[in-house]
Amino acid sequence: MRAKDIPKGILPVQRGLYYGGAWHQPKAGKSQETFNPCYNEVITTVPVADADDVDAAVQAADRAFPAWAATLPVERGRYLRRAATVLREHAQELALLDALNNGNPVSALSMDAGFAADCLEYFAGLATEIKGETIPMGDGNFNYTIQEPLGVVARIVAYNHPLMFAAAKLAAPLAAGNTVVMKSPDQAPLSILRLAELIGDLFPAGVVNFLCGGRECGEAMSQHPLVRKVTLIGGVPTGKAVMKSASDNLKPVLLELGGKNALVAYPDADIDKLVNGIIAGMNFTWSGQSCGSTSRVFLHESIHDEVLNKVVELLPQRHKPGIPTDPKTTMGSLVSRAQLEKVKSYVAKGIEDGGRLVCGGKQPNDAELKDGFFYEATVFADMTPNMRLAQEEVFGPVMSVFKWSDEDTLWAQVNGVDFGLTGSIWTQNLNNAHRAARRIHTGYVWLNNASQHFMGAPFGGVKQSGIGREECFTELLEFTYTKNVNLKIG
Repeated sequence: MRAKDIPKGILPVQRGLYYGGAWHQPKAGKSQETFNPCYNEVITTVPVADADDVDAAVQAADRAFPAWAATLPVERGRYLRRAATVLREHAQELALLDALNNGNPVSALSMDAGFAADCLEYFAGLATEIKGETIPMGDGNFNYTIQEPLGVVARIVAYNHPLMFAAAKLAAPLAAGNTVVMKSPDQAPLSILRLAELIGDLFPAGVVNFLCGGRECGEAMSQHPLVRKVTLIGGVPTGKAVMKSASDNLKPVLLELGGKNALVAYPDADIDKLVNGIIAGMNFTWSGQSCGSTSRVFLHESIHDEVLNKVVELLPQRHKPGIPTDPKTTMGSLVSRAQLEKVKSYVAKGIEDGGRLVCGGKQPNDAELKDGFFYEATVFADMTPNMRLAQEEVFGPVMSVFKWSDEDTLWAQVNGVDFGLTGSIWTQNLNNAHRAARRIHTGYVWLNNASQHFMGAPFGGVKQSGIGREECFTELLEFTYTKNVNLKIG
């Protein structure tokens, strides 16, 4: 869909920054163009927040914090449920807006608003469960703990699911009694502006605040002394930058970063289910732009050739790049030219290092896609662990296949990367399954499954894949601190 063909009511009307319950123009008057990656054409312009804008938004959130923290938990839950209802009512238009702005297929994005609404409802139900403990101290003392909200929370989200991340990541800190300043991804900010239009005035002024901006905006949020915690969904370099900025004020962080995730198949795996799992796990629908993608596939030598051949045969049929706003499309575009060039460079590295290209490896020849940032689903075989493609996150539709025989060598290779977000194990043997789940160094493991998230199941990584857990009760507690109260009984 070209910019001129966008239906009325899809684009946000506002072109400002939302904080303190009102819309504001950037103090320095900065703006930038935002693009449709399908055609590499400008959709519109959006505001760009600088440090002064961040200060104004944080000050507004700080002023709103005492009253919001004092709001009864059950009432905070009602606010979240109202926001969830609005999201469900506008799910399709929000999906179309993200498809226009980040290049992912509208058919898949149509589920994002629903998942975000689920998160809001989940944490709404947990708002009354932020409980402390009583600690025995003998007859002369009564000792108890309280979980207190932190204050202003800054959240920075990624471009692959802008609407879903922004809406869902409001839930836990708000339920716990914090106020939030949300920064949109600079590559795809439009759905966050629309989200502010839809739910901003559902909450008391200053409780939810939305900014658009780039690096300066993110740094200012991380460094602001009134921000009590900063969170990020993004890449490792950005995560390190956020952590360094936050360290000046000893500010805690919650980071969900990249992955170079492994899918491991044992000889007894169900072949047909495994093939489907390999394709699903790589998230080709999003052009591989997913931190949880299982981009390294380890096949036992006894099934390697059969499985690889079936993947190579099925993959181009299932995931062929197409126009993101077409409901029939099963694989969209990369988000930007920079991301396309990055993918192309990694494919070149894979060939240079001796990998065998068995599928994809080029931009599509379709004339309809010639102006966009499309790249075919790509598979390399004969990979070895020392290759750059085997060690570094591509964040694109490039999968590497390895052959294994010895289990100790296998796990040394699987765990021999700096990442540890997800892993997927395929076997019909319970001993293999549980042993593998213990040996893989990741925060999240699927057994005979891949890619799915489950509300209430903690999601997060180890090593350079992040700090903390989300999508669960633990995420709620991430936005509180423990206060101990001791009463001397006279």
